[in-house]
Amino acid sequence: MNEGAQVVSALLVVACLAVGFWVIAKNQPDPKDSPPASCSRSDEDVPLSKPVSGVQLCEALNRPDLPTLLGTPDDRVWSASSKEATSSDKRDVMSTDPEATVQLEGYSVKLTESEDISVSDIVDSEFLSITGEPKTVLGHRAFLYSGRTLGIVFKDGKGSTGPGGVSRNLMVAKDPKDGGGTYEISIWRQDDLPPDGRTLVWLASQVLPTVPGWPAG
Repeated sequence: MNEGAQVVSALLVVACLAVGFWVIAKNQPDPKDSPPASCSRSDEDVPLSKPVSGVQLCEALNRPDLPTLLGTPDDRVWSASSKEATSSDKRDVMSTDPEATVQLEGYSVKLTESEDISVSDIVDSEFLSITGEPKTVLGHRAFLYSGRTLGIVFKDGKGSTGPGGVSRNLMVAKDPKDGGGTYEISIWRQDDLPPDGRTLVWLASQVLPTVPGWPAG
């Protein structure tokens, strides 16, 4: 094949590929037309927590306007899940802290509930050195602070863990008197940029009243 024929052949291949990609893209469903992600459980064999379960937290968090509340109205929810996480701070005493996570294209959001801790336990503790800002959310004592997510790095076919991006975390007392029990809502970005704390406070003020058992008024 002479040089001119080779050039024409190459152009035809490129043109065919371009048309093929155009046809594939044209026939792909618009992400906005896809059904919203539904809440799933990763621990079906674990009893649901009371008075609030991870499933209920997920249903409160996985709301249609979540992207708008985060300031990214065109974002799409990829997944929504919940679990009944168990922990122990005393010997032979197990507690269950339900949690829910919703992952979007640009953000991840996590909501947890704890019966055994208050905002005062964190803010007024002499042993914990967590730097943050006192807040008030819907008349409830709250505490806003930053944290680090866990990153996974793949190199030479092997995976390792290390510090990830910055998260913003807001702990809110379950009752106005901060008598015990908290909700904590956390957000972090997929691009590892620090999230806006004001966005988190606004999000909490909209989501928490929809959680079963949140005091009315």
